[in-house]
Amino acid sequence: MSYSVQNIRNVCLLGHSGNGKTTLVESMLYLTGGSARLGKVADGNTICDYDPEEAKRQTSISLAIAPVEYNGNKVNVLDTPGGFDFAGEVMEALHVVDAAVIVCSAKGGMSVGAEKAWKYCDQRKLPRLLYISKTDEDNSDYNAAFETLRERFGKNIAPVVAPIWDADKKVIGIIDVLHKRAYEFGPKGERKEIAVPDDKKSVLDELYDALKESVAETSEEFMEKYFGGEDFTYAEMVQGLRQGVKDLSLFPVVCGSAVQGLGTRMLLDTIVDLLPNPLEGNPHSVINGDGESESFVVSAGALPAAFVFKTVSDQYGKFSLVKVLSGSIKPDMPMVNARTSEAEKLGRLYIMKGKATEEVKELGCGDIGAIGKMDKLKTGDTLCEPRKVFQVAPIPFPEPCYSVAIAPKTRGQDDKVAQGLSRMNEEDPSFSTENNAEVHQMIIHAAGDIQVDVLVSKLKSRFNVEAELSPAKVPYREKIRKKVEKQGRHKKQTGGSGQFGDVWIRFEPNLEQEELVFAEEVFGGSVPKNFFPAVEKGLREAVVHGPLAGYPVVNLKATLYDGSYHPVDSSEIAFKTAAQLSYKAAMPEANPVLLEPVGTLKVVIPDSYMGDVMGDINKRRGRVMGMNPVGNGEQEVEAEVPMAEMTSYAIDLRSITQSRGSFTFHFVRYEEAPPAVQEKVIAETKAAGEE
Repeated sequence: MSYSVQNIRNVCLLGHSGNGKTTLVESMLYLTGGSARLGKVADGNTICDYDPEEAKRQTSISLAIAPVEYNGNKVNVLDTPGGFDFAGEVMEALHVVDAAVIVCSAKGGMSVGAEKAWKYCDQRKLPRLLYISKTDEDNSDYNAAFETLRERFGKNIAPVVAPIWDADKKVIGIIDVLHKRAYEFGPKGERKEIAVPDDKKSVLDELYDALKESVAETSEEFMEKYFGGEDFTYAEMVQGLRQGVKDLSLFPVVCGSAVQGLGTRMLLDTIVDLLPNPLEGNPHSVINGDGESESFVVSAGALPAAFVFKTVSDQYGKFSLVKVLSGSIKPDMPMVNARTSEAEKLGRLYIMKGKATEEVKELGCGDIGAIGKMDKLKTGDTLCEPRKVFQVAPIPFPEPCYSVAIAPKTRGQDDKVAQGLSRMNEEDPSFSTENNAEVHQMIIHAAGDIQVDVLVSKLKSRFNVEAELSPAKVPYREKIRKKVEKQGRHKKQTGGSGQFGDVWIRFEPNLEQEELVFAEEVFGGSVPKNFFPAVEKGLREAVVHGPLAGYPVVNLKATLYDGSYHPVDSSEIAFKTAAQLSYKAAMPEANPVLLEPVGTLKVVIPDSYMGDVMGDINKRRGRVMGMNPVGNGEQEVEAEVPMAEMTSYAIDLRSITQSRGSFTFHFVRYEEAPPAVQEKVIAETKAAGEE
């Protein structure tokens, strides 16, 4: 069944890992007939956690879509992971939804995950509602959870439900404040209307009055009516609440238990009644054909356009998940990929429900679906009608801040590892890989150790290659601090023509240029000109290995100023070897020193963690350069820290700040390493060489 854009809602579920987002999707599907059974995360049989890794770990690690059909409406629910290593999946979802449901637990209220979710929504000016989960479990406390939300976000938090407790404080039903009705719930989630309990009538009146006040604030007309003592009609209440949600002056709160089916229909009612449809959502930021940025408003009657927000691969092929931004799309429709400017013929179209696919003949405006087997399409691409080509602004993936080296356990399988990571990178662009020739390692740059652990597991299960991790090596450098002149003489005589090359070279520091500077001051032809390139080549090959720990030598000037040759035995290879002998003799006497890479660290943290973070930076030999307040009680600390001290920072900062801190780190320059560091690096290099 196809739905008009007014009857579609695109929402994502956000919140801390373990707060019940995936179970809530199960409850929505089960109660609306979208699935035959209520799957459980612990049993590994939920619709959204379909990847074997998710079943094994009992947590979501990738974005999944569940279309929920309810009362003539289609709610595309995007279930996102709560783990902070998988924030890239959340960014993909936020790029295409028109509203968010932030899931908080009745056992904890305001978790770090909920704080981050709120921040993401604030950055995008995204309408949202809050769902307090697990209200029926032991030790849950709806009131305490609600109060922490009210404390954090102020009076804009508007409860549209109130729980009904039994004598043991266990939630057995809920009151629908907007409709002034109460419901009890049976064992299978069926709801039965009951009279509002006497002890809850005053609570209902109080909450309804608070909602009326919120509605009054959405327009002057309603304000006059409210102060005139008139009641609002139901339609006016919904209109006012919808406006408040859209203006971000109102954030409705609902509650329930997904396992019991408690409050799930109420949540769906609230989503359909109060959250915006794709026409009312925030306009997309796009770059037009002239390279200028503009706003693009979703429109059903305009030329067809779709945005690829995620790529999924399985053994049957590749699916490009898309949101239709305007018009409607059909299979075989000719469109243009704005990134490549190439014409693309659309493949088959599908509606995704977890991993299940249902083929459709059309995807309408505002809807979310998938296109099959479009090999050239990448995450972030925009498909347009040739008459109007534009590119949707890229998905703002967090910058990877955790680096580790990866290698196959069995020699000779490097290509298999590289190909597997490349395939997975299509699905998850939030990590990157590089082959670092200098340290001879393949490096993964990711959000954290859990993301890397998942990648290694998937390499084994999907690509049948076992890999092991090791710390990423630090690319040190070496330089000299003293001028030294040395002879290099290569003479070899073994039957037939011999070899002879003889050079005198002056080596000195040259701080103006990192790369080797070669010069010659030869007088009287003591070394013929045709051998100069051989001398230079010999030195360029030699400076790759320094005298201390074998790292490249930088800031070096080498001047060839004398030597001798043999008219028969001299050759290019002989002079190249002589130059390298001169280099090897000179370097140890030229006062060499090890240089270490230093980068700029920018770390954003709540004020309360300032002391701990500063102390930790000092332990890492860091120099704090300054602090800037960034709002919301947060500070940005800027420091310069040696790269060698940053290998575990992503994990350490998470534990120091309970995952509230974030950082970026970029290389700026090389500096002389302290003596203790030099000794350690030299000893490690020597030990590695002896193995």
